[in-house]
Amino acid sequence: MKVIVIGGGPAGMLASIAAAQNGDEVILIEKNSILGKKILVTGKGRCNLTNNIDIGEFIKNVPGNGKFLYSAFKNYTNRDIIDLMEKNGVKTKVERGNRVFPVSDKAEDVRKTLEKEVKKAGIKIKYSTEVKGVLVDNKKVKGVLLANNEKLSCDKVIIATGGKSYSGTGSTGDGYKMAEYVGHTIERIRGSLVPLEAEKSICGKLQGLSLRNVRIAIKDVLNNKTVYEDFGEMLFTHFGLSGPIILSSSAHLLRYKNIDILLKEKNIKLYLDLKPALSEQELDKRIVRDFDEYKNKEYKNSLDKLLPKKMIDVIVELSKIPPTKKVNEITKEERRRIISLLKKFEIGITGFRSVEEAIVTAGGVSIKEINPKTMESKIVQGLFFAGEVIDVDAYTGGFNLQIAYSTGFTAGIS
Repeated sequence: MKVIVIGGGPAGMLASIAAAQNGDEVILIEKNSILGKKILVTGKGRCNLTNNIDIGEFIKNVPGNGKFLYSAFKNYTNRDIIDLMEKNGVKTKVERGNRVFPVSDKAEDVRKTLEKEVKKAGIKIKYSTEVKGVLVDNKKVKGVLLANNEKLSCDKVIIATGGKSYSGTGSTGDGYKMAEYVGHTIERIRGSLVPLEAEKSICGKLQGLSLRNVRIAIKDVLNNKTVYEDFGEMLFTHFGLSGPIILSSSAHLLRYKNIDILLKEKNIKLYLDLKPALSEQELDKRIVRDFDEYKNKEYKNSLDKLLPKKMIDVIVELSKIPPTKKVNEITKEERRRIISLLKKFEIGITGFRSVEEAIVTAGGVSIKEINPKTMESKIVQGLFFAGEVIDVDAYTGGFNLQIAYSTGFTAGIS
């Protein structure tokens, strides 16, 4: 059996290895001059290669069509990829949130290991080669057409071209065009794990401020519903908000009913709890203590112990308490306003950043048209899909890379 795999990322490499181990003759076609270029940018160059939780729990971390991956996750687990790394001398470690990294903190070690396994399996690699489309006759795969119009015949094709995020690594949406051309439905392409655009009047003043151990709640104020809650780290930017808890929130938000209309009508609000460890009563006592210590100071100079420097002017302005008012003159009602701001700091969300700024792509080849047990197309015999080109996406934490390995392996053995 002759198999052509389009795309040499983690999904394409695992698909190639699995197919070759199956006894198939495999050609791996990659448009870049190296395999796994996108691996080098994952985990800020350290490569968060998977997550250490039980594989049965993975689906809960895949808000984008997680149930579709049930068989794939069973076929190739997080243990399998860790064992593959360790067998090749790449020791791993587990960090916060059960994230698994190479001990070396080098994404290149992960990339090299997968490349080494591809070469060891005797797979023919065509570098710097672009595929224009899949050749189909009578709803059956016949081969691929290269950009130089050369035709390569084969029995099976696996499309593992990635999504549209990090386009500089070669993920430019080629697979969507190929799939659509042969009759597949492409679900709307959007960025997931993407920063959020928010009220610039507030975020602009706080640009560059990173907050740790804060709690967020994103609400649909029109329907009085909480869309997402999280605790952790976030960052203010010139356009709005970023950081781990914001990126994870985007994966939920983009699937929320009528989200585009709600954003346009300014009905999505983020409420930030700057002091989640303290109840309102405890926070009030804390403020009273600080105010006793600074009783002869002006209000604007009394919040140094309570807040990051960059945030003080914003809180002072929003509290509508005169900045030069002496602390010992601040009323109980005014203190309540400060507490309300610190426990429910409101920021209007206005949109998502572009897919090019996203960590992963939401949308892609419709899961309704793919057999979840084999990753084979239900429309074209002999056509398979793997990785981000499929309409599946997960939270941060190594889950998206595991999707790539598991779907790649499943397509390869099938």
